[in-house]
Amino acid sequence: MHPSITIAKQAAVDAGKLMLRYFENLDKIEIQTKRPNDLVSEVDIRAEQIIIQTLRKFNPDYAILGEESGHLEGARDDHQWIIDPLDGTTNYLHGIPHFCVSIALRQQGKLEAGVIYDPIRQEMFTASRGQGAQLNDRRIRVSSRGGLDGALYSTGLPPWKTNSHQVFFKVLSALTEHSAMMRRSGSAALDLAYVAAGRLDGFWEMN
Repeated sequence: MHPSITIAKQAAVDAGKLMLRYFENLDKIEIQTKRPNDLVSEVDIRAEQIIIQTLRKFNPDYAILGEESGHLEGARDDHQWIIDPLDGTTNYLHGIPHFCVSIALRQQGKLEAGVIYDPIRQEMFTASRGQGAQLNDRRIRVSSRGGLDGALYSTGLPPWKTNSHQVFFKVLSALTEHSAMMRRSGSAALDLAYVAAGRLDGFWEMN
């Protein structure tokens, strides 16, 4: 296991505890709109602050790229933490229990380690270059399905890119015609973790 995995796991758990506390009182959360249909809440902001505090405690020289904070320089910019403190904000704010914390480490331009944590189910997905992926410290593998027939895929569509909707639905129609079943859960990071665990056969999204 990459040594940074332990640090990222602790940061994710710390943020997850905050999310669970707020999840019991959703009506009291302050919400802002970054762009049409793209929300950011005080939970996103506070969770990211908690993650940064934990990461900086162990790696004070690493740069950070946060969903809410943007780029924070470090003495070692060739080492960078990449953070999405709450992937699935819309789900979260509607009381839908499908969201996660996502933290990755990039070293000299290459992604070396990553953590995706689902605080509702207490599922910790981890992966590091050359060492595979784990769920709660047990090895996981992708699905062995080789085609679309009977496959279960997940997708996502950035809601503010309305000009791509027509193309998106054409692709969706073509896939479903070949018997591929589709889901749009609202948390791309967690969906990708499900692909790694073999729960989903694949994930696709349009830029």
